[in-house]
This record gives sequence, structure tokens and C-alpha cells, in this order.
Amino acid sequence: MHEQQPGDLGAVFERSQSLLLTASGVEGFLQRLTELAAEAVEISVSCGVTARRDGQPLTVAFSDQQASELDESQYAATTGPCLHSLTTGEVVSIPDIDDDQRWPVYLQVARRVGLRSSLSLPLVVDGSTVAAMNLYSFSGPGVFDEQVLRRCLVFASLAAGALRLAIGRAAEQQLVDQLEEALASRTVIDQALGIVMGKQQCDAEKAFALLRMRSQSSQRKLRDVATDLIVRVTGQSPLSGRRFDRA
Repeated sequence: MHEQQPGDLGAVFERSQSLLLTASGVEGFLQRLTELAAEAVEISVSCGVTARRDGQPLTVAFSDQQASELDESQYAATTGPCLHSLTTGEVVSIPDIDDDQRWPVYLQVARRVGLRSSLSLPLVVDGSTVAAMNLYSFSGPGVFDEQVLRRCLVFASLAAGALRLAIGRAAEQQLVDQLEEALASRTVIDQALGIVMGKQQCDAEKAFALLRMRSQSSQRKLRDVATDLIVRVTGQSPLSGRRFDRA
């Protein structure tokens, strides 16, 4: 096996960065990441990515069922190498599972399913560990030697960089969604204002005050009150607002 340089890993990982344009959110991106792990480090591994949701650890992506089961066994034991890496931001290596005694409950399960060695790597974004990548080998002890470890560390660094972009893109999309929602609400309210102005023979300011008073008295959102008014008067749903134009 030839020694792969960081540039080679960059070429492998470049394909995953294109997923930022096509993956369905951060979790979709991470799923593809687990599938690339074995190719990137040039050994046969199962890969899982652990993160926290609502304070609880969760496997957000995995290359196969073995990785998922090993991750889940650590959550059940409330301890294990991937949880340690996620909590501390440290790299955790188990060169030979038969020689390790740190997490007896988890290791008992791991030995039963045939795990021989593993490596857990923190994915650090803006100084915070947001996830841990867990590489599991069933082929034998000592597979994560110095050469492979270097490749794994470079891959984890590249993965964290791309994850930073994926998170940023998800946040940007959330902002766009919120702006589109605001535009849609404004469109519905404007339609209702037109109806009130016509019926009450008043200006927009007075019509808005009337709508807002009805919203407050019914303890309902202004948009919902406006929607009901439009449906009651026209018999049709409000016109949808235009999409937010990022340009």
C-alpha cells in the first residue's frame, strides 16, 4: 500500500464537497461522508458519525449496520470511545480491543460482534466539537498504524472543514426559509387589508388596526386571522407570496 499524501486525500474529499450543492441538509452530507471514509483511509472500516440532539447522543450517519450497532451500544452504556471523543474533543484509539479495559460494558458488546480495533475522531467546527467520526475495523488489531492514523487525521480535518460549510449552508437556507415565510405572511395580510379597506371604507392604517385588534382578542396570529377573512369573503385560499430573491 502506497503512502497517501494530504493532497490525495483532498482529491478524494473534493467529491464530497460537491454534495454541499446536492445533499439534503447536513445529515445527508454526513451520510455520504461515512461512505467515503474507507476509501479515504485505504483500509476496510465501518464508519459512524455521532452528534448530539436535544442533549442526547445520536448516530446521524453510518456506512453500515455494524457501525450503527456499535455506536448505539455506547449510548446504552452511556460511555465509550466515540462518546469520549465527542465530549472531550480528543482522538481515541483502540489498537487492540483485547488489550483495552477502559469501557468494559461497551467492550464486551464490541468483542461479541467481532470488533478488533477502532479510532474515534472529533469533528471540530469553529473551536467546538460538533460530532465524532468513529472508524471500526473487524479485520484485525493494529490496523490504525502511524501511517493510517495520519490519513485519518487529515481526513477528519478536511471533513470538519466541509462540515463547517454544510452547517453554514443549512443556516443560510433556514434564513431564506424564514424570509420567504415572512413574505408569504405579508402577502396574505396585504390581501386581507384590501378587503377590510373596501368593506370599512378606511385607509390601510385603520384596516391594519382592525385586523390586529381581532388577532389580539382571539389570541391568534395575524396571518391566520387574515387567512380566515380572505377565505370567508372570497371562498378561496389567499394567493401565495413570491419567493425570496437572494440576488
